[in-house]
Amino acid sequence: METDRASSKKIIINYGILLGIVSTALGIVLYTSGTYTDPHWIFSVLGFLILIGIIGYGIKTFKTQNNGYLILTDALKIGIGIALIGGIIGALWSVVLTTVIEPDYTQQVLETQRIKMIETYPDFSKEQIDQSMSIVEKFSSPFVSVAISIIGNLFFGFIISMIVGLIMQKKEELH
Repeated sequence: METDRASSKKIIINYGILLGIVSTALGIVLYTSGTYTDPHWIFSVLGFLILIGIIGYGIKTFKTQNNGYLILTDALKIGIGIALIGGIIGALWSVVLTTVIEPDYTQQVLETQRIKMIETYPDFSKEQIDQSMSIVEKFSSPFVSVAISIIGNLFFGFIISMIVGLIMQKKEELH
């Protein structure tokens, strides 16, 4: 006998949008607190915990709606889908921040990085610092940052959904 399977599409969209909204809210807090150019490590941890929580809850919701059954491929599909949608929404916030709200955002971040490098490596010559900063600058454009952010979201979404899926997995037994 075939059972009705829950729709993963609705869960992916709803939880992906939730992830994007919560991630954007965290970004707004960073911006309004004035720490967006050099955020405290706790914001990274908080962002990662949000990612884990929303993906985990989305997978759990699917399992509940699917009569308590979950296979790993469904968990991966849901987790990666949520991470993708959330990552795209978060990236849109990043583009708005770096091109509209703070058009000199990249320069501010680079200057913060230069100061930190001088403090961390006081023995570096000006040429060494300039060379290091030119490498950092190549990866600091808003669109490269957005691409890296989405790829990172997808990577961690895959890892999280793999772990959650393996833990919550329960296959339907065929008699």
